[in-house]
Amino acid sequence: MSSEHRSGFGCFVGRPNTGKSTLLNAVVGQKIAITSDKPQTTRRAIRGIVTREDSQLIIVDTPGMHRPRTLLGERLGEVVRTVWSEVDVIGFTIPANEKIGPGDRRIAEELTEQAGKTPVIGIVTKTDLVKPEQLVAQLMALERIRPFADIIPVSAKADFQVQTLLDLMVTHIPVSPRLYPDAEVTDEPVETRIAEIIREATLDGAREELPHSLAALVSEILPREGKPGMLTVFATIYVERESQKAIVLGKGGEKLAAVGRSSRTQIEELLGSRVYLDLHVTVAKEWQRDPKQLRKLGFDA
Repeated sequence: MSSEHRSGFGCFVGRPNTGKSTLLNAVVGQKIAITSDKPQTTRRAIRGIVTREDSQLIIVDTPGMHRPRTLLGERLGEVVRTVWSEVDVIGFTIPANEKIGPGDRRIAEELTEQAGKTPVIGIVTKTDLVKPEQLVAQLMALERIRPFADIIPVSAKADFQVQTLLDLMVTHIPVSPRLYPDAEVTDEPVETRIAEIIREATLDGAREELPHSLAALVSEILPREGKPGMLTVFATIYVERESQKAIVLGKGGEKLAAVGRSSRTQIEELLGSRVYLDLHVTVAKEWQRDPKQLRKLGFDA
């Protein structure tokens, strides 16, 4: 390894649904963060680790920034601000197919006020959804809202300039030996990754009233009795009201069964083992506003 090997931290920030998680997965080369067309899908700072011969970049995907309406919303905003205060380079994401709005400008202003000298790269995402002239207009509009170290258009789905973005971010991290083993792609606990897989499957096709009220928690992973080589994963989906529980369960439990089937395939791939998924739904009233419930679900202050 050369003396000029670089290692450091970057992050993606932006308002909800700007393509941050999809971009993280594309940069890392495998699924680390769950994705959904529902806003505020990401609720944690998720680290993806990209190791190359000359560098190791740890990229943190952050929750979408918005005006908080609950205690959970406030805590997610605090998570984002903590992350960007600790990284070496920040990627500010704006989708190519949506006009820059007040939420984007507010984040840009906060970055200017709080990020200090940390370089910020302006990233126009979802370029596969627009025509070239729309992309040019969006790049020019982004350039006007704050100074950027670089501005780059990307498409995670079309694999357009993803590696170029990675190259740009690496130029802003310090000369340093590797911080993680070569084969590691995330430091997320396996229980958290499984819970997120379950939440993603539940979000798929969920009604608009549900996404913000859904949480998932894995309590145990144990060898399945009498089934050598098989694991039992005990997991619970949390909602805030009885009416939401009925929606997640579906008629005769058919929707929950579909969630279980969809999740199990990915969980088995993650664990490298056959899995019996013991999945339940429970009501935790107003959990997004309850400090005790937030702690239980892993959203510590």
